[in-house]
Amino acid sequence: MSNVAVFLYKGRFIYPLYPFPMAKTRLQKEEALNALTETLKSMESAVFTTVSGYTMEDANALRDKGHENGVTITMAKKTMLARAFKNVGVEINTDDLTGSILTAIGSNDVVAPAKLMAEFAKGRETITIAGGVLEGRLMSASDIMTLATLPSREQLYARLVGSINAPVSGFVNVLAGNMRQFLYALNAIQEAKS
Repeated sequence: MSNVAVFLYKGRFIYPLYPFPMAKTRLQKEEALNALTETLKSMESAVFTTVSGYTMEDANALRDKGHENGVTITMAKKTMLARAFKNVGVEINTDDLTGSILTAIGSNDVVAPAKLMAEFAKGRETITIAGGVLEGRLMSASDIMTLATLPSREQLYARLVGSINAPVSGFVNVLAGNMRQFLYALNAIQEAKS
């Protein structure tokens, strides 16, 4: 019971339902660092966001949207973040990052983390994009905002399929138009004879 705080209320001792968390052990910190490093190994891009006033509702909503878009959302101490990025060969300067840092990591789409965090920060004044990493290079906040305006991979695929399909559908419409005009001509001849 060494890690349980006891409160005195109206002359009675009260034990909380949950013990107060103890500081993380070195082993727990190493496990967290290894897990973060493994996530970063498959990273295509990452976005750093400074947050304050981040509620559990915000966290759940962001995590759900991130899961839909293939983006991992993590909050880690700056020193652990710097070590994990160093383990994958990217040097970041944590002095540029102030406050609590929320990191969005994308492994399938380069644009997805930037779009997600830009959309999330849009209505909230306490959340700002601080920068990011794209293909092993550090990016400024303005570069990340520019990246957020680009279309996603799925949108680019849809445009490609549409542009490939456009000549074929145009050709079909031309043929259908000729057939339609031929049928109109036949109907006009039939009506004229009757």
